[in-house]
Amino acid sequence: MEQRPGGRSSRVRDAVRQATLAELAEHGYNGLTVENVATRSGVHKTTVYRRWKNAEGLIADALELARDEPWPIPDTGSVQEDLREIVRLVQGSFSDPIEGPISSAFVVAAVQSSDAARSLHTFFVARHEQAAAVVRRAVERGELPEGTDIADVIRMAVAPIYYRLFITHEPVTERDAERAADAAVAAAHAGVI
Repeated sequence: MEQRPGGRSSRVRDAVRQATLAELAEHGYNGLTVENVATRSGVHKTTVYRRWKNAEGLIADALELARDEPWPIPDTGSVQEDLREIVRLVQGSFSDPIEGPISSAFVVAAVQSSDAARSLHTFFVARHEQAAAVVRRAVERGELPEGTDIADVIRMAVAPIYYRLFITHEPVTERDAERAADAAVAAAHAGVI
C-alpha cells in the first residue's frame, strides 16, 4: 500500500492502528482478530487482511507506532531520580486502565508469536536507547564510573517490574519501582554492571 502523508492510506493505517489498540485494551491479544479490527476501524476486511495479514501483523504495526512515539526522558541532574522516573513510567503504563491492558497484551503476544516477539524486541531497543541518555549523562558527570554498561543499567532497572507482573503476578507499587531503580544505580556504582 503506497504511503502518502495525509492520504487515504495514511487514514486507513491510523484507523486500523487505533482499532487494534482498542481491541487489545478490551479483549487482549487472544481476542484480537482481523475481523473485529476491520469492523471497529470501518476498513473493509479484505483491505486489513491484504495489508496486515493477521493478528501478528496488527501487533507489529501497533508496536511500530508506539516505538516511534516520543517518550519523556527525565533530566533531573541525578541518575537515581532519572531512573526512578523511568521505572515509574514503566510501572504506570501497566497500572493505567487504558494503557495497561494494551502493554500487557504486547508482552503476551510476544510470548505466543515469534513475529510479535521480534516487534516487541525492536520496540524495546528503541525505548532502551532513549532511556540510555540518563545513564550516559551520569557517566559524563562522573556520577557513574566509566565503563558502566549503559544498556544493562536500564535493563536492570526495569526488569523487576516485568518479573513481578508477568512471572510472579504480584502488584507493583511506586515504591517497588523506586527500589528497582535504586538497585540498578547501586550495581552501577559498585561496578557490577
